[in-house]
Amino acid sequence: MQFRGRPRLLTPHPARDAVWLDLLDGTAEEKARVTEATGFRVPTLDSLQEIESSSRMSAEGEVLYLSLPAIARTGDDRPVLTPLGIILSPRHLLTVRFAAVGAVEAMAARPGPPTDSFGSFVTLLEVLVDRIADALERLRAELDTLSRAAFEAETPTHNRPAAMDRRLRRALRAIGRTGDHVSVIRDTLLGVERILPFAADQAKHWMPPEFDDRVRTLRQDIASLNDYDARLSDKVQFLLDATLGFISIEQNNTIKILTVVSVVGIPPTLVASIYGMNFKYMPELDWLWGYPWGLALIALSAIAPLVLFRVKGWL
Repeated sequence: MQFRGRPRLLTPHPARDAVWLDLLDGTAEEKARVTEATGFRVPTLDSLQEIESSSRMSAEGEVLYLSLPAIARTGDDRPVLTPLGIILSPRHLLTVRFAAVGAVEAMAARPGPPTDSFGSFVTLLEVLVDRIADALERLRAELDTLSRAAFEAETPTHNRPAAMDRRLRRALRAIGRTGDHVSVIRDTLLGVERILPFAADQAKHWMPPEFDDRVRTLRQDIASLNDYDARLSDKVQFLLDATLGFISIEQNNTIKILTVVSVVGIPPTLVASIYGMNFKYMPELDWLWGYPWGLALIALSAIAPLVLFRVKGWL
């Protein structure tokens, strides 16, 4: 059956005999054809966006109505969540979506038409979990790169405040993007973790027994990926705290420099102010070396605080 925005056929059979039907941003006519062929109630976008468990998982006889937030990509390749509706019965599997979901596209690209509705359902979740695992591996590599960049040895660039500011801003944005991606993956994993046991329990009377092992393995994979995602979240938070700490250090260094400059400038200003007073009698005015004396005193009063700061380790 062919749908708008999806030029290829999922099966070579008529819609009534198709095992898997995929509806991408379907029109009213397409939804009516799906309902006529399967008897399913096609959910709307608003109903799929509801977050209550009762809204995301329900059963009407042998028909299961499921939904979860799936990962989609925007035009700038930014991962976002989009609702994915899944309707499952002993004869049909219907996916309802309103954006391109990579897992659905990858499953549709597999050779051969699907032969079993529950098997297609499990395969869809396996593809989704496999793509999530790949995404987590890429995020781990990105976080490792950010970690090495954050804690690498000091370079001359670090002595340039403007360059350091740009570097920290880039790191902060990169960590924020990675944190958003990890959060999106966590929401998708949570959705899969919720619907899989519900579907397996509700379909146990008509589910082929050979899928028991696949469902068990899939649940184990989801649990391990949840742990992995939690560790990545912790690392994102650690890198975020570290980057904010570096920003605080840079700000403190700037304040320290301004403080040193102001302290160093006070004694020379005091000396110059004393000799700038308009008194009639000032002994130094008649000295032959009065001018060099004044310059030397100004220089000495500026150098003395710098030497003191260096000895104390404050500079």
